[in-house]
Amino acid sequence: MRLSFAAAAVLVLFLAACSGKPDSAGRETVPAQPDSSGTRDGPAVDASADLNDGEQIRVLAADLQAPWSIARHGDTFYVSERAGTIAEITAGEVRRMAVNLSAPLSGAAEAGLMGFVLKTDFPESGEAFAFYTYDDASGPASRIVTLRRDNEAWTETEIHLDRIPSGRVHHGGRLAFSPEGVLFATIGDRMAPDTAQDPDSPNGKIVRMEPGGTFRIHSLGHRNPQGLAWSDDGTMYAIEHGQNAHDELNRIVEGRNYGWPLIEGTEQREGYETPIATSGPDETWAPSGLAYHDGALYAGALRGEALLVFDPATGKLVRSIGGYGRIRDVYADGASVFFITNNTDGRGNPRKGDDRLIELVNAGK
Repeated sequence: MRLSFAAAAVLVLFLAACSGKPDSAGRETVPAQPDSSGTRDGPAVDASADLNDGEQIRVLAADLQAPWSIARHGDTFYVSERAGTIAEITAGEVRRMAVNLSAPLSGAAEAGLMGFVLKTDFPESGEAFAFYTYDDASGPASRIVTLRRDNEAWTETEIHLDRIPSGRVHHGGRLAFSPEGVLFATIGDRMAPDTAQDPDSPNGKIVRMEPGGTFRIHSLGHRNPQGLAWSDDGTMYAIEHGQNAHDELNRIVEGRNYGWPLIEGTEQREGYETPIATSGPDETWAPSGLAYHDGALYAGALRGEALLVFDPATGKLVRSIGGYGRIRDVYADGASVFFITNNTDGRGNPRKGDDRLIELVNAGK
């Protein structure tokens, strides 16, 4: 199935409220944070009991505002914030830049500016893909767009996939590039479970961008997937929220059906895929971001408040690194694993310095 390529819309400025001091161009800059496990406002975060020998924790930035996605180019991290800003972090200093969108962000729960990935030609183009939710005439809807950065802000320049139906929750929203440079997006079931089995609906699906900018369904039968990652051999993995419990880690194969709402957890049924790992009927991870590093999958858990480490070969949960609260996204660069906390999203218990970008140095060593 192919989904229509929407025309670009007239740009309308949407500025999120910012608490810091803006510069002359309207950008907010937060003073640099110490390159250690402490922040300028409070004591070090101590999760040493969960670390292996040789691993270290470093807080690279603090005072982020409901962050959602991590991207990186060179020494700069780019973190999307749900209220409609991009936090650019270099050497601990946070520069918060406004994002000019063609429609105001939706106020629905879990909505806002979510997925964000730099294009492969970012050094030349200054462009990125983003996923955000806005209010359409019929209710919340999502779109995938191109944003272009200049010295003052990020501005929407093109809409690639528009009017993705949404609801008060279950937007999906993750964007990720495959090792071959193909853009993938996760789309939630918008709390209408039957849409996940409807081949004419984008909801409850993982979709991929085709040459020319159209999107097509890659896999279906998902509830609310929010994490994508690929192993060194090119195997694709996704992690998603179950209903109350039964959160899932799946090995994704193009064209396969992952069962929601017909099966969940460890249930089996002909023609449907069973996950390689599940939280079970009595526990919930509420998983979000996912990254592959040194033979392991690292997943952020929101309600589970931990960095979960899985063996992708067996699906076994081998470690749970806690002590930071809700974890929204995970990023790996081959040397370290990075993650962002999500304690300021209205569901957590923020402490001084939250939310933070944190580096797990020597991860898995």
